[in-house]
Amino acid sequence: MNILDKLKINHRPSAGALDLLKYIGPGLLVTVGFIDPGNWATNLAAGSEFGYALLWVVTFSSIMLIIIQHNVAHLGIVTGLCLSEATNKYMPRVLSRPILISAMLASISTSLAEVLGGAIALRMLFGMPIKVGAVIVTVVCLGMLLTNTYSKIERWIIMFVSIIGLSFLYELALVDVQWEAAIEGWIKPTFPENSMLIIMSVLGAVVMPHNLFLHSEVIQSREWNLEDESVIKKQLKYEFYDTLLSMVIGWAINSAMIILAAATFFKQNIAVDELDQAQQLLVPLVGNNAGIIFAGALLLAGISSTITSGIAGASIFAGLYGEAYNHKDLHSKLGVLLSFIPALLIIFVVGDPFKGLIYSQMLLSIQLPITVFTQVYLTSSKKVMGKFVNSRSTTIILVTLGALVTFLNIALLISLI
Repeated sequence: MNILDKLKINHRPSAGALDLLKYIGPGLLVTVGFIDPGNWATNLAAGSEFGYALLWVVTFSSIMLIIIQHNVAHLGIVTGLCLSEATNKYMPRVLSRPILISAMLASISTSLAEVLGGAIALRMLFGMPIKVGAVIVTVVCLGMLLTNTYSKIERWIIMFVSIIGLSFLYELALVDVQWEAAIEGWIKPTFPENSMLIIMSVLGAVVMPHNLFLHSEVIQSREWNLEDESVIKKQLKYEFYDTLLSMVIGWAINSAMIILAAATFFKQNIAVDELDQAQQLLVPLVGNNAGIIFAGALLLAGISSTITSGIAGASIFAGLYGEAYNHKDLHSKLGVLLSFIPALLIIFVVGDPFKGLIYSQMLLSIQLPITVFTQVYLTSSKKVMGKFVNSRSTTIILVTLGALVTFLNIALLISLI
């Protein structure tokens, strides 16, 4: 028996609050996908065009995300397999191969958006060309993924998310926020004229294919004895707290983006639909420091989300071979490269990289329902989950949310064509 096996048998989480802190982390990596550059653009558009009115969409999408992400983490805890491994093991090869190959394409599409977001931030900060910035972001993220262990990467991501959150707290301290309107916006659904596309964009961008693979994978970093039912139950509880805390943080940061845009751009009757434009307009409205901090936070968001996209790509590709993610394993390394290199090439080859970004989002819209319903099938299977199988009510909720996400993404796809 090797050391890892002994750890899995002997490690039993206690119920103390301090012990709970040891299990905070996996959810925060998923949160990064919830505050990636694509979400920035959508949130800024929502706040600049409709003020505080669409804050409820962030609340609703966060609740939806908690349910779906908790369910896929549930799969990882109970089976000891990530979504990719479980798909490979429990579904016929004629289905599992196309599902995982399409998921790999989705990972490439996600990496394209994240690398591009980091490159835009470098252009804001240093006037760097998009292609040069894309290479730098890709090389930095490759270096971190191919040399660092998961635990080190997790600490970096937690630090980045913390800095992003503090950056927006600073930004909000500089502007005059109408908090009564913000509170009303959080809890009262409204549908202003011409707002449906923005609403669908915010909701549709929340649940991302790579995040479902990612969460079921990174939850494996907390090693435990899968044969002890009481330990599994404790793990499920800890994971829920981690997911809940992480999604609340994501909710707060996304809300802060909308509030910042509402308090600055909407107040000045300025519609913003590009990240560069937002940074340039913040300077005369709020001050030079605000513009620099905005760009710096965007850079951290781009790097963080690129890293998590790479881990997801590695997990998906390794799962094709029935393996878990391991930064030292050949298949995991190839998965990272297959996620990053095609994305970088698209940025170089496509004349307008932003057009490539639109096409990437179209691919994600097509692939997401495949991943969501694969997850629901697996977690609703007694063969896979045993006594921890979804209840009928849970399955109904998940199918309903899956159908909603599918509808939103199809509607977005149609709007982009």
